[in-house]
Amino acid sequence: MSGTGAGATGGHGSLFDPVEIDARTAAAEVLARWAAAGGEDADGSAAPEGAQRYWGVPFVCAGGAAPAWVVAGASSAATIPLDGTSRAAGGGVAPGHLVLLHVCAPPAAPPAAPGEAPDPILATIPAGMTQLGRHVGDYVLVYGDGSEHRQALRWRFEIGGPDARERPGAFAARPLGAPLPVEFRGPAPRNAWGRWQTSVGNESRGSALCVYALPNPYPQRALRALRVEAAGDAEIAIAAVTRAYGREHPLRHERLQSFRVTLPPELVRAPRTYPPSSGLAGDAQPVGGPDLDYVPAEIDLGLVARKYAVPAFDPDAWLAGTGIDTPLPGPLPVEPLREIVLDLVANKDATLRLGPREVPLRAAFEGAGAASADGAVRVTVLTPDRTWLHVTVEDGAGGKPAPARVHFRAPDGRYLPPYGHRHEVNENWFEDYGADLKLHETQYAYVDGTFQAELPVGEVYAEVFKGFEYRPLRQKLTIAPGQRELTLRPERPLDWRSRGWMTADTHVHFISPQTAWLQGQAEGLNLVNLLASQWGDLYTNVGDLSGGLSGVSRADTLVWVGTENRQHLLGHLSLLGVRGAPVFPMTTAGPSESYLGDPTWTTLAEWADEARRKDGLAVIPHFPNPNAEVAADVALGKIDAVEINMQAWPIHVYEWYRYLNCGYRVTAVGGTDKMSAQMPVGAVRTYARLEPGQPVTFDAWAAAVRAGRTFTTTGPLVELAVEGKGPGEALPLPAGGGSVHVRATAESVVPFSALEIVVNGRVVAERRSAQGTYRCTLDEPIAVPGSAWIAARVTGEMRGWVGSPRIVAAHTTPVYAVAGGAEQFDASDGSYLLTLVEAGLTWMDTLATRPDPERHARNRRVFEDARDRLHARLHAGGGDHSHDHSHGGGGAGHRHPH
Repeated sequence: MSGTGAGATGGHGSLFDPVEIDARTAAAEVLARWAAAGGEDADGSAAPEGAQRYWGVPFVCAGGAAPAWVVAGASSAATIPLDGTSRAAGGGVAPGHLVLLHVCAPPAAPPAAPGEAPDPILATIPAGMTQLGRHVGDYVLVYGDGSEHRQALRWRFEIGGPDARERPGAFAARPLGAPLPVEFRGPAPRNAWGRWQTSVGNESRGSALCVYALPNPYPQRALRALRVEAAGDAEIAIAAVTRAYGREHPLRHERLQSFRVTLPPELVRAPRTYPPSSGLAGDAQPVGGPDLDYVPAEIDLGLVARKYAVPAFDPDAWLAGTGIDTPLPGPLPVEPLREIVLDLVANKDATLRLGPREVPLRAAFEGAGAASADGAVRVTVLTPDRTWLHVTVEDGAGGKPAPARVHFRAPDGRYLPPYGHRHEVNENWFEDYGADLKLHETQYAYVDGTFQAELPVGEVYAEVFKGFEYRPLRQKLTIAPGQRELTLRPERPLDWRSRGWMTADTHVHFISPQTAWLQGQAEGLNLVNLLASQWGDLYTNVGDLSGGLSGVSRADTLVWVGTENRQHLLGHLSLLGVRGAPVFPMTTAGPSESYLGDPTWTTLAEWADEARRKDGLAVIPHFPNPNAEVAADVALGKIDAVEINMQAWPIHVYEWYRYLNCGYRVTAVGGTDKMSAQMPVGAVRTYARLEPGQPVTFDAWAAAVRAGRTFTTTGPLVELAVEGKGPGEALPLPAGGGSVHVRATAESVVPFSALEIVVNGRVVAERRSAQGTYRCTLDEPIAVPGSAWIAARVTGEMRGWVGSPRIVAAHTTPVYAVAGGAEQFDASDGSYLLTLVEAGLTWMDTLATRPDPERHARNRRVFEDARDRLHARLHAGGGDHSHDHSHGGGGAGHRHPH
């Protein structure tokens, strides 16, 4: 932070010399007299005393029981001696500026013109508004040779008053309180979280004084005194004076600049790493903000806006595709942190301090680099030359501006955001819901195809991402001085929209519909399902519910605001495309979904029925958790689809296999559950095949989901045909089953490892690539012993890429083989589903808060009906049992992919 805090005298030894003035009048008395005369809100309770520092300039204020000021009024001038301790500095014998802490009594309004009555309304307006620019006095510099220089003081130009309503009080003077950087992560004061997101706060300085730097036009002359003369009825007070010998105006700062700072040996440390629970263990985390509090970086004439470390950046490896077409690195040795970046707002005469070491910054500002006296701390400006560019991202196919996700990086690895985007994206839950993203510690901005960015002259590295059908673009740029235009063109090797596929994210929270549209366009989505919901006493996106397609929808990207209706133990249910009034309540049964004491008003089944009556889809999000009612609702036929997010095979996929093994034809869809800026829209998405010739509409997509013509993916695109039947379709077979011909094709802009055919949870055919591949076809017969489900699955070794934080994978909805008309049913998995239903009923009868006996009985009936149906199937033998049970009672949850 800046060195503006009170209590430090020292100062920059060669730049500042505080003057110990002979104060004459108690500050409190002056302010009280002004308040009594003008009725102004004058508060002298915070009049400074003793050693102080404001805006990096040291002062010595008169102290004691009553801090005192030098005051000049209409009848008397005041003189402050300046000779005796003045010393040569900066090429002259006198300072270039006198920096003063001063204040002026509010000037009285001029009397009314002869014959006119005073305006009573004008009398209520603060003097700072009615007397702006009025001459209130002069500062007279008195030199040793007898010459003088007079500087006029104008009200609210060079000097201001004590009235709080007029602050900031002057245009050429600073208030005592300086701006300060604050940590947006908090902890923030009560009711201040929103302001803390600006990362800018302000020192609290409850004083009438302001800081003014009086120029000395003749620094070669010995300066003997400062005479203060008030004009008319004005009264001027001075609390402190400091001689400033620098080459710059002491209160003026240069623009924000980034400096590389080499740390001294005692501050070299290893950065902390991700915890094992994050799934990113071993990767060194960029250290910044609160993580660098151990580095005591301070600056006198300015402030440290940001303090952070940039991970090591290898441009060649980055351009070659690390993180795009190669797995992210595994555990790496953590190198000690030897350099950090300081973003400084400073005067060129400023001095940077790291503990006991000082580094004058002028040489660094001028490009030569600067160092401490012992050479242990070195400071270099990183990008001194920059230029503003109009940037266009063009669709490689059509040449038109196209929304995209972009990232610009300096050669040293720093993120360079386009205008309108954060330098440091806040990835916390519900804290940054704008057009920014932080994925794998890389920060991105969503842009609409044309935007502006200030980029360094010289080398710059750019990344453009536009969904799963465009090849991620990484490019080294050379920005010329004065360049104004830049065009980036990602390539589109895949075009599944032209083949009849429509892609969607089923599960997005918090962002606005317009932002959802922008991000959907940038990520190559045709449909974004934005979901309103309730979180305790917080309601999100409820004001965006319209009962129809959002008005922002256009250009082949639709936004529909639905609801996610939730209960913490029974399950969650996304209601997509509901016409008219939404299905309320959105949550039930208390925390952690609804509010304290909220009864169990309803069930997921009732929500699903109501949504279907309004033409909506009932989708189980982030399947399978929570799931105490999900088994009942699937058994009762109330669910249209489940989200298979492929975060980890056993929980997200094999639980779904249990339902498929019991003959329940549940469509697979993909949704992100985006709730923060660390998840891209569409990172897990649904591809649904429309009927031939159908345009992109919600109804066409919903019909494809209901029919099961889908696959879910984090990157690879996959098609499946079994004897010409596609996902969701039924294939009749003889009673004993038989051999069927399967053809599956997968292609991708990110490499994957294997294309697999899965029958009843077991891999029966596969094509694998040890090095990874971008395209694979499997075309062969497989044996089906009876009724079965047959699906295609893509797996990868890659844990995340620039398109998704998930594993690289895809899964189709199955083709359903029906042998001899018998629906399949696995008794082991059926018993598991029955246990889930019993668990939900147990909770309902013991811990659920009951709204009333009638509604409680209706809620119970959902579980009772599902239990009866599952019992009946188990007792009847359930249908076909031809697939293998060699793993015992665990069902599909114990079958592994290879």
